[in-house]
Amino acid sequence: MKQLLLTVLSCTVLLSPAFAADPVAQRQEVFKQYKQTVGTMAKTVKGETPYSKDEFAKLAAHLDALAQQPWQHFPAGSDKGKTDARAEIWSKPQDWKAAIDKHKTETAKLKQTAAGGDLAAIKAQFGATQKTCKACHDSFRND
Repeated sequence: MKQLLLTVLSCTVLLSPAFAADPVAQRQEVFKQYKQTVGTMAKTVKGETPYSKDEFAKLAAHLDALAQQPWQHFPAGSDKGKTDARAEIWSKPQDWKAAIDKHKTETAKLKQTAAGGDLAAIKAQFGATQKTCKACHDSFRND
């Protein structure tokens, strides 16, 4: 039992730095959070779940925070391994940066709109934000 515990702890200690050093795993983790947050928001926008101004505003703020995170995890050379990232991320850096900036702008607008509580305006801005996700996927991700 003692040996098993020692082995598990050793693996945990050894794997943690590996994860921290793996940009593909790091960005995939952020995008998992994206998917969950956007999915929850989409259900509200579609009317599948009741609208709560406070809850939606929290989700929009969380999405805005997430929008700042994954881009640092696309260093040169991180196009190897199990990734859906296209080579255009690195071969067209100005286009990549423009797509990121547009997404960040629209996500910030969604956060601001959600704080106001106007559901019609939220739906429109959620759509605009989603368009930036789709545009990036179309150009920079192998779906």
